[in-house]
Amino acid sequence: MRVEEADPKGLVRESFRIDGISYPECRSIFMDWALSVPTGIDTPDALRSLIAHYGPDAADHPMTRVLTEALVPAEAPRRRGGRAARVGA
Repeated sequence: MRVEEADPKGLVRESFRIDGISYPECRSIFMDWALSVPTGIDTPDALRSLIAHYGPDAADHPMTRVLTEALVPAEAPRRRGGRAARVGA
């Protein structure tokens, strides 16, 4: 996938150009990027393309960390309450 397809608004590109950007700021930019990914774009493929393009030259950049963390699958939700938790199984 081309970088232009993975980042059509240039949000990730611009984050790498901001001097002194922090991890929380990169997370915020990532959320904007994730919400603007066009329908039909495979998000993990887009993330891999962005990491392959920007990562080698900016391995210690906070956006590289955010993009890499986004590839880790989320844990399955666990039951945290309800009647069974109060009464016992």
